[in-house]
Amino acid sequence: ECATYFTGLWNQKVGKEKTPDLISMMIHSDAMAEMDQMEFLGNLILLIVGGNDTTRNSMTAVAYGLDLFPDERTKLENDPSLIPNAVQDIIRWQTPLAHMRRTATQDTVLEGQQIKAGDKLALWYLSANRDESVFGADADKIVVDRPNARRHLAFGHGIHRCVGARLAELQISVLLEEMAKRRMRVNVVGEPERVAACFVHGYRKLPVTISKY
Repeated sequence: ECATYFTGLWNQKVGKEKTPDLISMMIHSDAMAEMDQMEFLGNLILLIVGGNDTTRNSMTAVAYGLDLFPDERTKLENDPSLIPNAVQDIIRWQTPLAHMRRTATQDTVLEGQQIKAGDKLALWYLSANRDESVFGADADKIVVDRPNARRHLAFGHGIHRCVGARLAELQISVLLEEMAKRRMRVNVVGEPERVAACFVHGYRKLPVTISKY
């Protein structure tokens, strides 16, 4: 359905004069001008998903995770200076995209496993971000003052690192800062309904109430 909608927009814009809207600017950009339709639509859908689902699900994780670990919520409420670090650990704990596929560019051996150039690899960020050898025995918890929270891989790594990482961190930080100013607490009043997907690690519904502390 999403692809059908964007295909219609593509057909309206491709081969036409540049207009001041996102799709026209992308079609006429140096980086995307030579892309075929399917590659262009793939990039466009990735842009929409990357800027919407992931941050929205991480914001839901703020409510769900802090309610699940009330001692950590109290620690954060008592010391809002922990917000920047808490944001990192919430993103680590949530990991809004569970995995990403990559293609090996050369033969190598990793942990005794032979990988050949051209092999397709699924990198499970969700697993890496709960690695006890990196984050300790409490890796399955949110710890708002975790000293190495920034070591998470929720945004990927290297040249594939999420270009919107800083914006996502800012949005979640502003949410927590505004909640702190208002002494606002989000209380979960029912079990979350999860998105039925192995790629997007998210929520379809989370019932909550708002209170003061």
